[in-house]
Amino acid sequence: MASVYIPVQNSEEEVRVALDQLPRDASDILDILKAEQAPLDLWLIIAREYFKQGKIEQFRQILEEGSSPEIDEYYADVRYERIAILNALGAYYSYLGKIETKQREKEDHFIMATQYYNKASRIDMHEPSTWIGKGQLLLAKGDVEQAFAAFKIVLDGDRDNVPALLGQACVHFSRGRYSDSLELYKRALQVFPQCPAAVRLGIGLCRYKLGQTEKAKQAFERVLQLDPENAEALVALGILDLQTKDAANSRLGMVKIQRAFEIYPYSAMSLNYLANHFFFTGKHSTVEKLTETALAVTNHGPTKSHSYYNLARSYHSKGDYEKAGMYYMASVKEINKPHEFVLPYYGLGQVQLKLGDLKSALANFEKVLEVYPDNCEALKALGHIYIQLGQTEKAYEFIKKASKIDPRDPEAFLDLGELLISTDAGAALDAFKTARNLFEKRGKEEEADEKKGGEVPVELLNSIGVLHFERGEFKLAEQAFKDALGNGIWLSFLEAKPQLVSKNQEAADTNTKASNGEGIQNPRHGAKSNNLKSAQYPIDATASVHLYKDFNLFVRLEGQGIPVEVPYNKVSTIFNLARLLEQLHSIETASILYRLILYKYPEYVDAYLRLAAIAKSRNDVQTSTELIADARKVDEKCQDALLMLGDLELKNDDWVKAKETFRAAKDMANGNDSYASLCLGNWNYFAAIRSEKRAPKLEATHLEKAKELYTKVLLQHTGNLFAANGAGVVLAEKGQFDIAKELFTQVQEAASGSVFVQMPDVWINLAHVHFAQGDFALAVKMYENCLKKFYYNTDSQVLLYLARTHYEAEQWQDCKKTLLRAIHLAPSNYTLRFDIGVALQKFSASTLQKTKRTVDEVRSTVTELKNAVRIFSLLSAASNLHIHGFDEKKIETHVEYCKHLLEAAKVHCEAAEREDQQNKQRIELAKQVKEAEENRKRAEEQRKSQLEKRKQEDEHKQVMQQEEHLLRIKEQWKSTAPASKRKDRPQTEDEEGGERRRRKGGKRRKKEKKSRHGSEEPLADADDQEEIDDEDSNVNFKEPHYQVDHVDQAENNPQDLLAAAGLDDSDAEDDAVAPTSNTNRRRQAWSESEEDESFQMQAVSDHAVGVPDSDAEAGGHDERLHGDVSVDDE
Repeated sequence: MASVYIPVQNSEEEVRVALDQLPRDASDILDILKAEQAPLDLWLIIAREYFKQGKIEQFRQILEEGSSPEIDEYYADVRYERIAILNALGAYYSYLGKIETKQREKEDHFIMATQYYNKASRIDMHEPSTWIGKGQLLLAKGDVEQAFAAFKIVLDGDRDNVPALLGQACVHFSRGRYSDSLELYKRALQVFPQCPAAVRLGIGLCRYKLGQTEKAKQAFERVLQLDPENAEALVALGILDLQTKDAANSRLGMVKIQRAFEIYPYSAMSLNYLANHFFFTGKHSTVEKLTETALAVTNHGPTKSHSYYNLARSYHSKGDYEKAGMYYMASVKEINKPHEFVLPYYGLGQVQLKLGDLKSALANFEKVLEVYPDNCEALKALGHIYIQLGQTEKAYEFIKKASKIDPRDPEAFLDLGELLISTDAGAALDAFKTARNLFEKRGKEEEADEKKGGEVPVELLNSIGVLHFERGEFKLAEQAFKDALGNGIWLSFLEAKPQLVSKNQEAADTNTKASNGEGIQNPRHGAKSNNLKSAQYPIDATASVHLYKDFNLFVRLEGQGIPVEVPYNKVSTIFNLARLLEQLHSIETASILYRLILYKYPEYVDAYLRLAAIAKSRNDVQTSTELIADARKVDEKCQDALLMLGDLELKNDDWVKAKETFRAAKDMANGNDSYASLCLGNWNYFAAIRSEKRAPKLEATHLEKAKELYTKVLLQHTGNLFAANGAGVVLAEKGQFDIAKELFTQVQEAASGSVFVQMPDVWINLAHVHFAQGDFALAVKMYENCLKKFYYNTDSQVLLYLARTHYEAEQWQDCKKTLLRAIHLAPSNYTLRFDIGVALQKFSASTLQKTKRTVDEVRSTVTELKNAVRIFSLLSAASNLHIHGFDEKKIETHVEYCKHLLEAAKVHCEAAEREDQQNKQRIELAKQVKEAEENRKRAEEQRKSQLEKRKQEDEHKQVMQQEEHLLRIKEQWKSTAPASKRKDRPQTEDEEGGERRRRKGGKRRKKEKKSRHGSEEPLADADDQEEIDDEDSNVNFKEPHYQVDHVDQAENNPQDLLAAAGLDDSDAEDDAVAPTSNTNRRRQAWSESEEDESFQMQAVSDHAVGVPDSDAEAGGHDERLHGDVSVDDE
C-alpha cells in the first residue's frame, strides 16, 4: 500500500500518510504540510493522488495553496517544484476549458490556465514543461500555429523531448499532415519505447487517415494489448469493422463500441456511433440522449459536427423540420469546409427544400456537388429545385446527368419522367417504363438475396396508367392501374358480371347443381359474389336513382366478414381507374369504385363531383345537386363544386342563381380562375340567344360581354381551347363566318391530340358554320363524324341538326331517316315527330310539283301524306302541346294542307297510272318483238353451228380412219407371208374379198346414216369395230397390188367416199329430190351387206381353220375370229 512520509520539523520522526486513505478534508493534510514545512514535491504527490481518486476539489485546493504567495516566498529557492505545481494547475484549467460547453466558462478556464503558465514562465522562462503546457493550452483553444511554435521551442532545445514530439504530432494531425504526424509519433516511440498506449493510438489514427487500414488496425490492437480498457482504441476498431459493410463485422464493431461506452461513457466518438446505430433502429429518444451527452463532453469541432448531425437527422426523420434545420446548421458551423464533413450540407438542403427556402437549399446541394460531383441524390435534388424555380432546362440537365451516371437507379428515371410529363408525354412514358423495369429487377435481386422483395411504387404505375389513358390506350391504362392496385376488394367489383336469369330459373339451376353434386361452394364467397353483382346491376329502377349515394353494399360486406380495405396510397389509383371505366362506358362499376372511396375516405371531394357528373349525364339533376351539396359540406370553398352547381342551375334555366354562383366561384379565386370566367362568358352567350327575351340591344350587350370574357381568358392562357371556341361562337353569331370557321378549325386540330380534351361542340359549331354558308355536304359530313366520334350515333340533338341540314338540302328521304333515328332515341320528344311530319309534307309537295314523275313516286307521295296526316293528328290529340312550341291551330293548318295535297295527289296518281299502263303495253310489245327476233337468230345460229360441228366431226373421223388404215397396212406389210404363198391364192377370193369390202362399205354408210338420225352410240362403235376387224381379216389374204386397186376403186366412187364420210346426209337434207329412192337404196345396201357379212364370216372361218400358216398366224386368226363373232352377236 503506497504511502508518503512527511518529516517532522526539528526531529527525525516522520508522519506517514497512506495515499489510499487520504482525508476527505484537504485542510487536515494541508495543516500538516504547512506545519512541518514539507517539501513541495510531497504537495504535488498528494494533490495528484487526490486527482486520481476523483477528488478534484481537494486536488485544486492543495495545488492552489502550494502556489500561494506565502509558499512562493518561503520556497523561493525551490524552482522546479513550484513550476511543476503551477503547470499542473495550468493543465487542470486547460482541461476544464476544453470540456466546457459554455463559451463564457470556457474562456474563464483558459484565462486561469494562461495565468498559471505565465507565472511558471516568470520563474523560469526556459522550462520545457511550461512550454509544453502552453502548447497543450493553445491546442485546446484551437490556436494551432502558436501551439506549433511552443512545441518547436522545446524541440529546438531537446529534439528528443517526448511530450514535445507528441504535441508536435498532434499539431501536424490537426493540420492534416498525417505523414509528418506519423513520423513524430514513431520518433517518440523510438526515444521512449515505454510510452503509454495512447501514443500508438495516434499512430493508428495517422495510418487510418493515410488509408492504411490494416496497419491502423494492427496499431489499435497493439493499444488494446497494452491497455485493454482503452476506449478510443475500441471505438477505432469498431469503426473499422463497421466500414467493412459485412453483417458479421458490423455486429462485432457495435459490440466493441458498446464496450468502449461501458468503459468510458463520456467518449464522444463512441457516443456518436452508438447514436448512429440507434437512429437506424428507430430509437430516436436514445439518439437524442447520446448526442446531447456527446456534445457535453467534447469541444472538438468535427466530433461536435457529427453529434449535431445525428441529432438533426433524428428530428428530421420525425418531421420536426424546424429543429432539424437548426441542428443541421449547427453541424455546418462546426466544420470549416464541406470536404471535412459534407453530410450536414445535404441534410440542411433537404430541410430547406421542404420548408420552401429554395435558394438556400440550392446553395447547400451545390456544396455537396463540390465534394462529390457525381452524387446522384444531389443532382436529383437540384433538378427538383430548378423545376420549382421554373428552370426546366437546367432541371432536365441535372436529372439526365444523374440517370447517365447511374443507369440502374430507378428513382432517377422516375424523376426524369415526372419532369417530361408536361412537355413530352412519350418520353415521359419511356422513362417511367424504364424505372418500372429497374424496380422489378431490383426486387428480383433482393428476393434472390433473401431480402424483402422491392415492389414497384404505386405512384409510378399510376403515372404509367395516366399516360396511357391520355394517349387513348385504354387497355394498357387499365392493366397499369390494376398492377398498381394489386389484390383487393376492387378486383371483385371489376370481375362481377350481370345475372340476367330470373329468380325461379336461378333457384332451379341451384337445385340442379345440388342434385348433381356441383353446388358445394364456399358460402362466404357465394354471398360476396351475389352482393357484388346485385350492387353493380340493380333490378329496381327507383333504387338506381339513389344508387350514387348508397353505401349499404359495403356495410353488408363487412357484416359478412369480408374486409373492405382501401390503403391511402391507392386512393388516387382507384379514382383514376374509375375515371377510365367512365371513359369505357362502365358507369355502374365506376360508380361503385367512387362510392368505395367515399365509404373509407368521406372527405375525398373529387369522388363526390364525379358521381355528380355521372348523375348529370343521365339528366338526374336532383341527385347531382345533392352530391354537389355533400361535396360542399366537406369543403365549402371548393371552387369546382360551385362551378358544377352553376352549370346545373343554368341547365334548369335558373339564370339569376347561375350567374351568382359563377361570380362566387370567380371571386373565390380573386378573379384569376379561367374556368369561372368561361362559365360567365357562357352565361352571357346563352342570355343573348334566349328566344323568349331576345332584344337587339340586349343581345348585342351580352355577346360583347361574352367576347370580353373569352378574350380575357385567352390573354391569360393562350392555349385555352374552350375560350377560343367561345370566341368563335360569338363571331359566328355576329355573321363573321370565315373568321369563326378558321378559329373552329384550329381548335378542332388542337383538341384532337388529347383524350382528355373532348370537344364535340367545336365539331358541331364548325358544321353550323358550313350550314350557314350553304355548304350542306360538308355540314352533313361534320355532323355525321361528330355523332360517330363522340356520341356513338346516339345523340338526338345532333341528329336533329343533321335532319335540318338534309331538309335544307332537299334530301327528304335522308331527312326522314335521320328523324326516325332521333325519335327512336328520344320517343317522348314531340318536336321530332312534328319535324318528321313537316318533312313528309314538304317531300310530298315537291314531288307533286315535278313536271315528270312516275306512278311509284306519286304512290309514295300519297303514302307519305297519309303518314303526315296521321302524325299531325296524333300531335293534335296530345296534351300540353304549348310546351313543345306548337298548338292545335298550327297542327290543323298542316293537316288541312296535307289533305289538300292528298286530293291533288289522287288526280295525279290516276293520270300517272294511265300513262304507266300505256308505257307497260308498249314495253311489253317491244319486248315480244325483240324476243321473237332473238329466237329466230338463235335458231339460225344453232342450226349453222350444228352443221359446222357435224362437218368438222366427220372430217376428223375420216382422217382418223385413214390414218388407222395406213397404220394397219404398214403392220400387215411387216407381218405378211412370203410372196409365193400370196400368189397361190385364187383370184376369186380376192374378188370376193373386194365384193365383201364394197358390201361392208354399204353397211357402214347405212349405219352412219342411222347414227346421225339418233341411233345409240354403242351401236356405231360396234359397227366401226366390226368393219375394222373385217378389214384386218381380209388384208391377211391380199396381195399388195390389190390394196392399190382398192384405193383406185375408192377414188372412182366418190359417192361411196362421201357416204363413208357421212356427207351424203347433209346433201340429202339440202336437196329434197327423190327422198324415197335414196331410202330404198340404203335399205337394200343394208340387207346385202348383212348377207355378204354372214357369207364372209363363214368363208373366213373355214379358211382360218383349214389353212394355218404358223402358230402365230393361227393365234392371230383366232383373235380376229372371236372379234367378228362378238360384233355379229351384237
